[in-house]
Amino acid sequence: MRNIEIEVRSFIDKPQYKILLKRLGKEAKFIDSIEEETIYFGVKNKDLRIRKDEKQAYIILKEGKIHDDSREEIEIDFEREDFEKIEKLLKRLGYKDEVRWFRKRRIYKWKDIKALLDDTKGYGLILELEKIGTPKNKGKIHKELENKLKYLGVKITPKKVFEKKFKYYKNNWKKILNYKKT
Repeated sequence: MRNIEIEVRSFIDKPQYKILLKRLGKEAKFIDSIEEETIYFGVKNKDLRIRKDEKQAYIILKEGKIHDDSREEIEIDFEREDFEKIEKLLKRLGYKDEVRWFRKRRIYKWKDIKALLDDTKGYGLILELEKIGTPKNKGKIHKELENKLKYLGVKITPKKVFEKKFKYYKNNWKKILNYKKT
């Protein structure tokens, strides 16, 4: 049976971020704090990306659209030192880097839920709750995650808001970040 990632997410403001840091610090197990660079490549109806943090690198393929509530995911770890080689390989295969993210992420384990507090440069603060499930139980899990978000006092940001903000970021990330590839 296929495992899929089910998630809910919301933009939060700085006061909410600080409250959630304290609350998750008490109610959840802190796993790690990492800084990531992620590159999204243009692939129709799929989400292909590579990501690196201080320790590791990954190539990730998610089925469906970027803000879908649940998607099948394939993730492969590779050595951080090979990140640029993988990027070059994908570009030579014809994939174009559409977006780059630079994010500080705090990871928590909250019972059987992964809670992620993200501070993405030029994009915003986001709380994401995720859990692995199957196509059969994805609706039930999504409702559970929505209830946990409400429990934390956070309203779900509508998908349209995420899509609009993502589209703007995607079209302007180089200017927003003053990005120049070295």
